[in-house]
Order: sequence, then structure tokens, then C-alpha cells
Amino acid sequence: MQPAPDAWSAVLAARDGGAVASGALAPLFAPVLAAPVAPDGCRVIGRLCQTLDGRIATASGSSQWIGGPGDIEHTHRLRALCHAVIVGAGTVAADDPRLTTREVAGPNPTRIILDPAGRLPPSHQVFGDGPPSILVTCTGKATRHGEAAVLRLPAPLDLAALLARFAAMGLTRLFVEGGGITVSRFLAAGCLDRLHVTIAPVILGSGIPAFTLPQASCIADGLRASFRVFPMDPDILLDMPLDRARPMVCP
Repeated sequence: MQPAPDAWSAVLAARDGGAVASGALAPLFAPVLAAPVAPDGCRVIGRLCQTLDGRIATASGSSQWIGGPGDIEHTHRLRALCHAVIVGAGTVAADDPRLTTREVAGPNPTRIILDPAGRLPPSHQVFGDGPPSILVTCTGKATRHGEAAVLRLPAPLDLAALLARFAAMGLTRLFVEGGGITVSRFLAAGCLDRLHVTIAPVILGSGIPAFTLPQASCIADGLRASFRVFPMDPDILLDMPLDRARPMVCP
């Protein structure tokens, strides 16, 4: 008799179709694996890790490590469940991430780097050997950037059109991992189906804010979302269904 799979194995088994089996992780990850409902055919999950006072890094850009081990594991699980992980040029420049699933069992996602201005050199790890990578840019003529394929689009970058391009490539479950500006742009464009925010019990009092949006003149200009809370010792995770809503302050 085969042993019962652990909670993560049960979720991972549903990655490519089928319902998430019951288990401790099903309430958190079943919405991630839900079928897309937006017209572009994509399901888009945003994620940030912030301090109690809403900072994702110090003023100098230092962000390691705001979240604890549970947040790192959660991030790698989201990578494993999604077809592609998306980060902005600022995150690559600051952290030089590999964007793999080395901390958990599961497949590596396609790595997508948004660099409209073409400022990143090909020496970053994400453009080297490993899972497939795609550089999205609005400049240059090259078809490769290191080992990464190049997807060139008109400026300014249209995120709604970009999602349709990804869907045509079979990349329909997308994880927008960071940084704050990139997640904010997807939020402002009404391109997030769900948002995961880890809150660490840290107070900085200064630093880089989690979200960067147009200035609000009143509370109603913002987006008031429902949420569920999941413990992620020593942090907590807020899971928010956005369903492509955008803050009123965003045109």
C-alpha cells in the first residue's frame, strides 16, 4: 500500500489539471490553480513581502531577509505551480535572482523579465543556463539576450496585450513575484486575479514602499479588498481575491 502523499505533493499533483485534493494547503493553493476567467486566458497571481509598516526594502535597497523561511518556501511553491514567473528589471539588478524552485519539489517556471528600457546586461543569472527565460523589452534588435529569448513590444509596455501574448504561448498561470513597482503596475492596470502579501513583524520607519500608485486624495480612491489570513511563522500571509479590480485612483 502506497503511503498517503503529503500536503504539498497533493497540491503539486493538481498543477496540470484536476481538483486540488483535500489537505492542509488546499485552501491556500486551490485558488491559484483555478481556471482562468479573464478574457485574455490568464490567471495572474501577485506577491510581495513587506514589513509591518509597509516597506519591502530599506532606502538603500536591502531586502534580505524581510520574510522568514516560510515566506521563502511559499514563494518557491508559487513558482512551481505557475507556468511562468515575472519580475521587473529593478529586482534583477538588485538581487540577481535565479527564479528556480530549488527549495521545494516541483518544476521550474519559465522566467520572464520585464526590461522595457533595455538596461540589464546578459551577465545576470536569469539570462544564463537553467529554465527557459524571456526578456520583454521595447528596445534593441537582438533576438537573444544571453540564453534568453527576446520578446520586443512597442513602448509604452501594454500589460493587457502582454498577457494575451503569454496566453498564446501556453503560459496561462503567471506569478508576478516583484518587485514593488512591477506588482503595482499590474495592480494599476487591473491585471491581477489574486494578491499574496506576506507581512513580517518588522518595523523600519523608512524605506521603499510596497506599492507605488498615483496619489490618492481620499480613502475611497484606493482598493478595499477582502482577504484570508494564513499563518506563516513567524509571519502572516494575506490572500486577497482581486479579480482584475484596480484602485479608483488608477485611470
